[in-house]
Amino acid sequence: MSPTIRALCLSFGSLLALASGAEQTAVMPVTPSVPGASVYFVEPADGAVISGPVRVVMGLQGMGIAPAGIDFPATGHHHLIINAPTPPAGAIIPMDANHVHFGKGQTETTLDLPAGSHTLQLVLADRNHIPHEPAVVSPVINITVR
Repeated sequence: MSPTIRALCLSFGSLLALASGAEQTAVMPVTPSVPGASVYFVEPADGAVISGPVRVVMGLQGMGIAPAGIDFPATGHHHLIINAPTPPAGAIIPMDANHVHFGKGQTETTLDLPAGSHTLQLVLADRNHIPHEPAVVSPVINITVR
């Protein structure tokens, strides 16, 4: 087997082990946040009663936005948490209906939420979708969709 193919097989095997949780000792480094950095909702406001679709505009102060995968100091990208608890510190934020990633650096979106009450929260995460340390998270806001 050529050295290149051997290296690729070893790398692929390591990725599979990490994905399966078999190699729990391999921990990605935590990216520090900038003291005083904050994320916030420009829109909607806490307590808003909205006719859908819901326009969400995300703000950031004290740090910059960079797409996922880009290693640039003092940056991250937004994650919108919908009707779910704050993701645990040090864990990769999942990607599902309750955890929306904005890995291209987007700062606004439109959501089609069903009628009813909903909670929203912003989490800034690093290039690997892991929240910074200390975490840069917004307060949870409550909205009602008519």
